[in-house]
Amino acid sequence: MKKLRIGVIGLGMGRWHVEGYLGHPQATVAAIADTSAERLQEIGDKHSIAGRYTDAQEMLAKEKLDVVSIATPNKFHCPLALAAFKAGCHVLCEKPMAMNAAEGRKMLAAAKKAKRRLMINFSYRFNQKSQELKKQVDSGVLGDIYFARTIWHRRRGMPGFGGWFGQKALAGGGPLIDLGVHRLDFALWLMGYPKPTWVLGSTYNKIANAIAKREGKAFDVEDLAVGLVKFANGATLEIEASWAANLRERELMQTQLLGDQGGMLQFNLNEGYEFEAEIYREIAGCQVDSKIRWSNTPAPSSYYHFADSIIHNRPHIATGEEGLVVMELLDALYASAASGAPVKIG
Repeated sequence: MKKLRIGVIGLGMGRWHVEGYLGHPQATVAAIADTSAERLQEIGDKHSIAGRYTDAQEMLAKEKLDVVSIATPNKFHCPLALAAFKAGCHVLCEKPMAMNAAEGRKMLAAAKKAKRRLMINFSYRFNQKSQELKKQVDSGVLGDIYFARTIWHRRRGMPGFGGWFGQKALAGGGPLIDLGVHRLDFALWLMGYPKPTWVLGSTYNKIANAIAKREGKAFDVEDLAVGLVKFANGATLEIEASWAANLRERELMQTQLLGDQGGMLQFNLNEGYEFEAEIYREIAGCQVDSKIRWSNTPAPSSYYHFADSIIHNRPHIATGEEGLVVMELLDALYASAASGAPVKIG
């Protein structure tokens, strides 16, 4: 069988895309693109990739690619995705899907017109613990989920401080669109992506702004955001995300679900990127706490999953439609924060 030919645009986060695809026996990374010649040489030499471009449009024009991964600053997600669909490629796009929901809709329309796939790299779904947790929730162990809280806080953790992450024109926002997007998707995924009806949001820039002024760095986004989402089924979700907050933990990630039959808490260990989960129920009149024991079977990465789905013509998860729901929520949360009032969705 002919190998799937893949191109990766942006070699910051994109270096992980390259490695992920190369883990699939029927996929090859045929070309890479980045504005940095140094990155092109580093990644190209490391993985023996012949096609190297400082212009992504040139790569799309010259290489006959099946799949394109987009791992650039958020501002370029939409135009590059549109160009990739025009070139006949399936697209895996880094989160967030785009700068706003209007761009997301353009991406979905272009994918449909080209009859190509669009997947969003909601990477926190793609590990063994997350997928086993999803099986538990889908089994009904929690019953009817009516409340959720999902958070990602950093005591001090502004990525690439002074770079594109902290500039609204390039990123679209701060920790809400960078970190919150992951926790938001994760909670919605566990809840079955219920239909949102309205949101209430607040954003703050109390700490990072002062640091930026002191250090002469560019920074015009929030450093902390909070929000409340109401769904058509009556459920409520709270979301919190920060790059700078005066709290105990260096890094705090949690997603909590409460249902009428049980509750669940997923949390990071030792302020790092390993996770555990517990389930809380009442059984025969007793309060019972259960710690999930994980299997030893690793889950495929998002890159492997996307390539494999295309090769075997199977549905993929983390769809563009789900990415658009997240984008609409992010837009509404920022709009609510700006107006100080709730914002309806749909």
